[in-house]
Amino acid sequence: MSLRRQLSRLIGLEDKVAHLESGALAPNFTLKTRAGVQHKLSTLLEKGPVVVAFFKISCPVCQFTMPFLERMHERFAGRSASIIGLSQDSAKDTGEFCDDYSLRFPVLLDDSGYPVSNAYGLTNVPTIFLIEPDGKIKIECMGFDKAALEKITAELELQTKLPPQPLFRPGEIVPAYKPG
Repeated sequence: MSLRRQLSRLIGLEDKVAHLESGALAPNFTLKTRAGVQHKLSTLLEKGPVVVAFFKISCPVCQFTMPFLERMHERFAGRSASIIGLSQDSAKDTGEFCDDYSLRFPVLLDDSGYPVSNAYGLTNVPTIFLIEPDGKIKIECMGFDKAALEKITAELELQTKLPPQPLFRPGEIVPAYKPG
């Protein structure tokens, strides 16, 4: 649990869990891409860890975050790790968004009423989870969290045995945090 969340709970600003936290078992799901290709979390986890990023196309913080997730996907494509997006928008709008941001990782569509988002207890997007092959959440973050994305990258490098490489490029101006 983040220091920010711990302090919020201590001073009474937050009295319930906003979303599933590290250590919790991730709910399994089966969803389709806009092209109708079905993906099941448990099947993806058989190959290795999975990064699941929930988003809405109208969210400016989601728009800011997605290119970094695409970078992560490029780094780990063909390895035993998966990066997937879960869109809360229509297939058409999601497709245009993916094209606009050149996203090549699989983007799944949360069904009407957002059953998967609700199962994960989402209150804000983007919300990103690193799920271990045993189905437990290793890292979770809400909004854009530079340190959490770096930690996710380091975990994936460790598990895929790739040498460390920074997610953020030298000279790139990247804030430490942007709330979702």
